Amino acid sequence: MKQLIQILLCSLFFSVNVCAQDQNRINNPETLSETPLYPVPAEMTFEEYKDMNRRMSQAFLWSSIPVPGVTHYYAGENKKARQLFYIGLGGLACIIAGAVSMEEGTWPDYDENIHVIHNEGQDDEKWYERIPVRMEGDVIHYDLKEIHKEQNGDGGGLIALGAVIIVADFIYDRLWGFQKIEEKRDRVRFKYGQQLNLSFNPTFDLSAGKVGLGMNMSFQL
Repeated sequence: MKQLIQILLCSLFFSVNVCAQDQNRINNPETLSETPLYPVPAEMTFEEYKDMNRRMSQAFLWSSIPVPGVTHYYAGENKKARQLFYIGLGGLACIIAGAVSMEEGTWPDYDENIHVIHNEGQDDEKWYERIPVRMEGDVIHYDLKEIHKEQNGDGGGLIALGAVIIVADFIYDRLWGFQKIEEKRDRVRFKYGQQLNLSFNPTFDLSAGKVGLGMNMSFQL
């Protein structure tokens, strides 16, 4: 008899799962269509309902948007999302300020014994440094190494700082945003899962040779 009850329980769970999937495909044939309506506990708040239904697939889609704080925004952490957004703006401001502060480079002090200038005064002006490679008698042979204008200002440091801020901001937003979504979902499911009361009522009709099994699900509110 115990084996029969176990078989019936397994069959019931399998049937309920299959029926739920079929019903979900019927009610929700498209990925972007509305979620089917299910009963929820009366004491569940709207915020808890949203936390429970946040999907990681949607979180990944939101995270593909190159905006700092967007993952925390989807997780419902609006205050943290704004903070991360402003931090990202600060990093972008550092990059812009660094680019603006970098003055046009200047050529080094000219030394006729070292430097060779090609197309002097023109747009395609180029400077070369003469590097001695060998000597034949009194004749010295040189190789020419092109040199470039020397950049002035501290813009490079600001640009590097801004890039580090933006990268760190994105990493924090994504990693901790995903963790916050999982944490909120688990908290709601654990809270109301403890209140869920599932019971089975087997019925037997020996005269008719029938065996039945009823399932009752309720919340302890």
